[in-house]
Amino acid sequence: MAFESLSSRLQEITRKLRGKARITEGDLKEVLKEVKFALLEADVNFKIVKDFIKVIEEKAVGQDVLKSLTPGQQVVKIVKDELVDLLGGEDSKISFSANPPTIIMLVGLQGSGKTTTAGKLANLIRKQGKKPLLVACDVYRPAAIQQLQVVGKQLNIPVYANEQTKDVVQIAKQAINTAISKLNDVIILDTAGRLHIDEELMQELKNVKSSVKPHEILLVVDSMTGQDAVNVAESFNNDLGIDGVVLTKLDGDTRGGAALSVKKVTGKPIKFAATGEKLSDIEEFHPDRMASRILGMGDVLSIIEKAEESFDEEEALKMEQKLRKQKFDLEDYLAQLRQMKKMGSFSSILKMLPGMGALKNINIDDKEFDKVEAIICSMTLEERRNPKILNGSRRIRIAKGSGTQVQDINKFMNSFEMTQKMMKKITGNKGAMKKMMKGIENQNLDLKDFTDLK
Repeated sequence: MAFESLSSRLQEITRKLRGKARITEGDLKEVLKEVKFALLEADVNFKIVKDFIKVIEEKAVGQDVLKSLTPGQQVVKIVKDELVDLLGGEDSKISFSANPPTIIMLVGLQGSGKTTTAGKLANLIRKQGKKPLLVACDVYRPAAIQQLQVVGKQLNIPVYANEQTKDVVQIAKQAINTAISKLNDVIILDTAGRLHIDEELMQELKNVKSSVKPHEILLVVDSMTGQDAVNVAESFNNDLGIDGVVLTKLDGDTRGGAALSVKKVTGKPIKFAATGEKLSDIEEFHPDRMASRILGMGDVLSIIEKAEESFDEEEALKMEQKLRKQKFDLEDYLAQLRQMKKMGSFSSILKMLPGMGALKNINIDDKEFDKVEAIICSMTLEERRNPKILNGSRRIRIAKGSGTQVQDINKFMNSFEMTQKMMKKITGNKGAMKKMMKGIENQNLDLKDFTDLK
């Protein structure tokens, strides 16, 4: 997960702060020293870290925060506010043209993930009611055109390509005419990259820019390259002029330095973040939400948005009625499991909940949920609706059908029974949910107990 190490360090620091009834200037200096090292280890630009620490210290001391009744909480708030500012301050969205088609030009080095990002971005934009057209402008990399066509086919989004010419400007102009005739209101140009920035690459991109006048030039950078990504962003911005950045592989083992440095170095905002390998794994970048995630304060708004996008409203109403009547069976469990999988990885969703990011034992393997799905799918309809009939011989048959062990079936059924009991308590007691969440925040629970079938 992105920011894993930085998030863990900062959450530990802010927990210490919240618990202090009194903070001296010496305490503050010690805390800020820890914050400084945490940011440097995350590969954040040294000058940015220095300014970041200086601002927090000035605000904390200059506003008599240390003498207030809740100094720890106020210092945490200052840290969060400055972190939001570091990440860009406010949301920055695509400026769609009033006279379509809106032209979005994706640029970046080879290997940054431009082609896949083009598909992800087109998919996201389509969900906003737009009709995107993907355009294959990478005429050099072997199979680049075919790769974009495969992505387009998977998403059922049209792709314009002309393999008869190497003239990228001509291809872009032809694509605009095609988009107008086919009523596509957004054009996404997947341009060529190089292993490094060179004059030939920049000149071609400048030619495309001057000829088709894109409304947005978005630089795609690999967040796992840390400060190198920031240097690339700075070079592209100086030579070409960009409108924003798309960070890829933000779900990987990245220290977060690129995300925390790029806005301050280039003055250009991060507009999107790719958070996984699926073509749906991209989201608009929200500095305030990301800061909350890093500090373990949760990101409930993003969970709600993912749920609204993934869950069928009619099915949700039916499920609510079943829960109220306490008739939640394995058919319902399977339906909910499949809906949840559309939202992304389970561990990433859990860590968006307030307080959950602090739990060190959250280590949920999504493959285990595939195993659960296989177990339920190996049951008959009668068994799913009435799990009480699952005797020994039935469990042996289900284990063979799902490629699991009888012990796996037993462990899952115990977990399911616990879920049913929990549902009954929640539906029967309005204050139960609050108590449960408070209990989760105050305990070091091992959530693998509920999912690990190994």
